[in-house]
Amino acid sequence: MNSPAPRRSSFVSTRTPLSRRQFLHGAGIVLSLPLLDSMLPTFARANTTTAAAKKPRRMLAVCNNLGLLPDQFFPTQTGRGYALSPYLQHLAQHREDFTVFSGVSHPDVDAGHPADVCFLTAAPHPGSGGFRNTISLDQYIAERIGHLTRFPSLTLGVNVQQGQRSLSWTASGALIPCEEKASDVFRRMFVQGTPAEIAAQMRKLEQGQSILDAVAGQAKDLQRGVTARDRDRLDQYFTSVRDLENRMQMSKEWETKPRPVVSTPEPLDPASPRQYMDKVALMYDMARLAFETDSTRSISLLLDSVSSPAIEFGDHKLTDGYHNISHHGKSEAKLAQLRAVDEWHMKLLAKLFTDLKGIQEDGESLFDRTQILYGSNLGNANTHVTTNLPTLFAGGGFRHGQHLGFDKEHNYPLPNLFVSMLQRMDIEADKFASSTGTMRGLEFARS
Repeated sequence: MNSPAPRRSSFVSTRTPLSRRQFLHGAGIVLSLPLLDSMLPTFARANTTTAAAKKPRRMLAVCNNLGLLPDQFFPTQTGRGYALSPYLQHLAQHREDFTVFSGVSHPDVDAGHPADVCFLTAAPHPGSGGFRNTISLDQYIAERIGHLTRFPSLTLGVNVQQGQRSLSWTASGALIPCEEKASDVFRRMFVQGTPAEIAAQMRKLEQGQSILDAVAGQAKDLQRGVTARDRDRLDQYFTSVRDLENRMQMSKEWETKPRPVVSTPEPLDPASPRQYMDKVALMYDMARLAFETDSTRSISLLLDSVSSPAIEFGDHKLTDGYHNISHHGKSEAKLAQLRAVDEWHMKLLAKLFTDLKGIQEDGESLFDRTQILYGSNLGNANTHVTTNLPTLFAGGGFRHGQHLGFDKEHNYPLPNLFVSMLQRMDIEADKFASSTGTMRGLEFARS
């Protein structure tokens, strides 16, 4: 919880201000204070006994920040037995295994395109001058069960505007950069270093831990002569340092464990951002492999369509950048191209579902153990509205096969779905961001 804003006062302090540079030089370390908690997600502090004994549940959250054409995505009927919309026809073989939502959004998340950074946080007013993001759903999961796997989470992206866009945010509101090369993700997961490389990595981890210890020890001396507000900030700093030390310790342990062996060859990264759909397909493959080998249980994937050029896929080639095409102005030529793009997205999603269903884990398919959230921060990219978000939710041990339609004028809070997702992953939670409870009408499957 953020500390309350300090009350304004006419008191003027005559105390010499503390120099961060002087402190760091005194510690003999070139390191910024207190930005350490922004470097990595907070390491998990949960009790491992109960979680380790249960079958693993996982989550993949995908945001296409230009959304889908609403009239092609949303069914016209609600409930079970609804008629599939044109886009959902491409998922027909899986219709009993996903739920489609309409009339949902994140309360007070506005500002059009900037709202993509709030897709998994639901932090309000991302376009405001004083905006500060909050923890994302994938990192909330990573904090609680991330210690059970080699990687607490994976943050993936396609054509992402690096340093500015991501779905993953730490508890302190810091952006976690996306990994864009499938080959890099693959190597991290499956390529074992030589003994010399492992030893070098261990030395780096040990050195990093000793640096954090030195800085924390030096900073402790500051607490005696600072204001209450500064003490709060230092307490947060100490916590972040210790969390990072814990993470480094666990990283050392994982470095000594052999990486999983897979028969899949290392992927060849597409050479051009125009090969957007090839990149999406590869990232789906990396997510499947990560879950199949239990390398992580929490993955976010940002499809940065806004930053994508005139993409090419199959026999199709856009005549303009993806973003410009989304502002179709009811041009039939642009709408036809958008329909082709959106339908390809649905086909790739259908393949991912099929692939996950083809992998068995302790008598269940990987699909049944994996929650897949697919949606957007925009209800309509042509008008930049952030309400009535196209949202599809599949797998993961829920009773699907329905269209849950809510009020399109006064939307139902999408964060309620996040609470249901957390609970299905056996994570104790009754609140996330602006949620008001669990998702109404969505039930757990019996398994």
